[in-house]
Amino acid sequence: MKNIIPTKLDKDTVIIVTGASSGIGMATVKLLAKKEVKLALVSRNIKILEDLSKEIPNSFVVTCDMTKAEDIIEMVRKVKEHFGRIDVLINNAGRGSTWENVENIDLKEFKDLLELNVIGPIIAMQEVIPIMRSQGNGSIINIGSGTVKMLREGGSVYPGTKVLLEHISKVARKELEKDNIFVSIIHPFITKTNFFKNIQGNEPALNSNLMSMADEPEKVADKIIEAIETGIFEIDMTKDKTIVSD
Repeated sequence: MKNIIPTKLDKDTVIIVTGASSGIGMATVKLLAKKEVKLALVSRNIKILEDLSKEIPNSFVVTCDMTKAEDIIEMVRKVKEHFGRIDVLINNAGRGSTWENVENIDLKEFKDLLELNVIGPIIAMQEVIPIMRSQGNGSIINIGSGTVKMLREGGSVYPGTKVLLEHISKVARKELEKDNIFVSIIHPFITKTNFFKNIQGNEPALNSNLMSMADEPEKVADKIIEAIETGIFEIDMTKDKTIVSD
């Protein structure tokens, strides 16, 4: 990417973190707080956000359902109104799905997953891009998944949403180059969060075998900060892992 100036993390930097109430989102918030940035903590769980905010200086709590366009639009408006600017969007909110063969895919679940894992991040991007463009700089970090690097029976729905998010991120990065806005995607490996409570179905070995290799959420948070500070497009956290694919 030519002439891109990565976002500087300091006391004037305003960062939105969606899915901030648990897992990777919460770990990212706590690590970013050490940089003394201004943080918008976004989630549906107001109680956890309020408790977290007590620990995080210069934080602002916004409840938001990332499957509802009106919530996302209002969230971005509130953050801009509160802090006066938005420098970084971390699209972290998302969830997994049951692992089923293609012939058994629950289409209702698939549509729900698309709303949260793909459409929600797109709406958030659409809302922050004009703000970042007017500021002359910005960073959008989309959280993908290491499952896009695997080919396993039953693994079509959730990885499929992340493949779509990855492609959208690639195109957006190219489109926004001229505006000094860079888009990055992080593909975490299996991470020690509540995520796998949603991964069930026809492959129980997914939990027992891969979870023993799982990364701590703080490791992903560190990579998110690396992406912000360097402007790199992709960080693939599966590269150093041995994964057997079919």
